[in-house]
Amino acid sequence: MKTGALPSQTLRQMITTGAIASEIPVTDAQIQPASLDLRLGAKAWRVRASFLSGKDRTVSQRIADFKMHEVSLEGGAVLEKGCVYVIPMMESLDLDAAISGAASAKSSIGRLDLFTRLITDQGDEFDRIKPGYTGPLYAEVSPRSFSVVVKPGLCLNQVVFRQGDGRLTDAEHRALHDEVGLVNGAAHIDEGLGFSVDLTPNADGIVGYRAKPHTGLIDLTQLNHYDPAEYWEPVRPQNGALILDPGAFYILVSREAVHVPPDYAAEMAPYVAMVGEFRVHYAGFFDPGFGHAPAGGHGSRGVLEVRCHEAPFVLEHGQIVGRLVYERMMERPDILYGLDLKSNYQGQGLKLSKHFKTTA
Repeated sequence: MKTGALPSQTLRQMITTGAIASEIPVTDAQIQPASLDLRLGAKAWRVRASFLSGKDRTVSQRIADFKMHEVSLEGGAVLEKGCVYVIPMMESLDLDAAISGAASAKSSIGRLDLFTRLITDQGDEFDRIKPGYTGPLYAEVSPRSFSVVVKPGLCLNQVVFRQGDGRLTDAEHRALHDEVGLVNGAAHIDEGLGFSVDLTPNADGIVGYRAKPHTGLIDLTQLNHYDPAEYWEPVRPQNGALILDPGAFYILVSREAVHVPPDYAAEMAPYVAMVGEFRVHYAGFFDPGFGHAPAGGHGSRGVLEVRCHEAPFVLEHGQIVGRLVYERMMERPDILYGLDLKSNYQGQGLKLSKHFKTTA
């Protein structure tokens, strides 16, 4: 059996056959080279705690156990910082037995520290869709740094569908790097492709941004709209290092420029806690064409969403902070990240989400 991530043209077929279904038709804008953007439905429930449905139970049954109140998203609704919400998606699934899925927050959503995970019926893991799943999809949404305004149809989550396991071994990672160059420079490969943090100051003398603790709302429909200075404070290193404060959220950037060739996709692997008292956002998914020079991506670096845990931690320039695991595509997608889609983060360096005004 051929294995790998399903490409854009196969996603369109799944929509036509009803494997991906919605009462409101799925739009072309939702289809990415190797992933599908999922849309929020018309209502949300504020719940007392995060939960998984668990074996033989549905999400709607668990909502009945933990709900506090229902919120209509029509016309816009505020999701408050520090609260947990569950929102039905517009899309539902009826997958073939060989097809599974994995979800993550979209890049702009992760950069807002908007913690969101996918939940399914009979699910025992977040962000994982079991082979052959039939049923509805839900997003658990918990704003961490900023309260946000959401409306029906907004896309916070994305899902990649897979047949079997097309992930590369370390030997295959090395061979692919030798062939096409997965990073600019030497590749650190150990259960995936390691990437490190860049603490070299840019022209403005900064290496990143830290979320301010008390800010206004962010309406997720507003793009290139907000003044970064009202929500973020610039971060400057001392002697090539940065002390992370417990509970603080940072936007930093990788030292390496990342390349995902057209026949592959990549997923940021779960962070290993033994490395230090911080977490790098691990739900990131990199579509085919990210950083690919013919698609306008030469020099694309990975933006790192970093949260420190219990104790202050010293982060040093060049320190390995995460790893990308590449996987094969079932077929080369008929669209690529970048020029084909006018993608927001192709060729990026240090960059906030698309909701903030740029100085360029």
